[in-house]
Amino acid sequence: MAEAAGGAGISPVGRILSGVAVALGCVLFLGGFVWGALLYQPYTVPTDSMDPTVKPGDRVLAERVDGDEVRRGDVVVFQDSVWGSVPMVKRVVGVGGDKVACCDSRGRLTVGDQAIDEPYVRSARGKDAQRPFGATVVPEGKLFLLGDNRLASLDSTAHLDDGDHGAVPRSAVQARVDAVAWPISGLGVLERAEWTDELPGEPSEPGPVRLLAVAIPVGAVLIFGGAAWAPIARRVNSSPRG
Repeated sequence: MAEAAGGAGISPVGRILSGVAVALGCVLFLGGFVWGALLYQPYTVPTDSMDPTVKPGDRVLAERVDGDEVRRGDVVVFQDSVWGSVPMVKRVVGVGGDKVACCDSRGRLTVGDQAIDEPYVRSARGKDAQRPFGATVVPEGKLFLLGDNRLASLDSTAHLDDGDHGAVPRSAVQARVDAVAWPISGLGVLERAEWTDELPGEPSEPGPVRLLAVAIPVGAVLIFGGAAWAPIARRVNSSPRG
């Protein structure tokens, strides 16, 4: 009778493993959510200026970072009173000291003396994919920002006559976009801009969104699997044996 009350048919090792699985699952699942909530903020993209990387209405996960951590190629959420009263999403193509211009003979943006290939730019082939502008040097502590949908983006090229040549201060950055969370059809982590490897300076360190995307579902599986082990084991062991 005592054995039945404690879970007939379940070995002590099985009970221990089941408990460990549930405990580990809770750490991964709940810890992943808490960690993600501390590091990331959701943001809904309001316009098509970053299409096709992110589309209007997409829900993205943006890692809270200090502006000093931002590097070339990053997609950032920022807010600057000169640009408007709401947060905006753009791509960093130049940092302090960079000379930025468009376009070379193949219609490519140039940073310094380097023409860069940007496969994420909408209609990336040909001179008509970008809005031409003369060479401008990005002031120190500033960022030169463009939308991936260059011809439909109100970005640094629309503010070239401002005192900072269209650049915004690093302090205006609120977060760096790491992934699209919704809709399901667009779900995924943003690919890093490989052209940044050709220029001086360190690239951005990737955020932990990939790790979180693994930890949370694995935690859920361990919780449900560990909790289901006991009733499954009892049913199997209590089944008539022929």
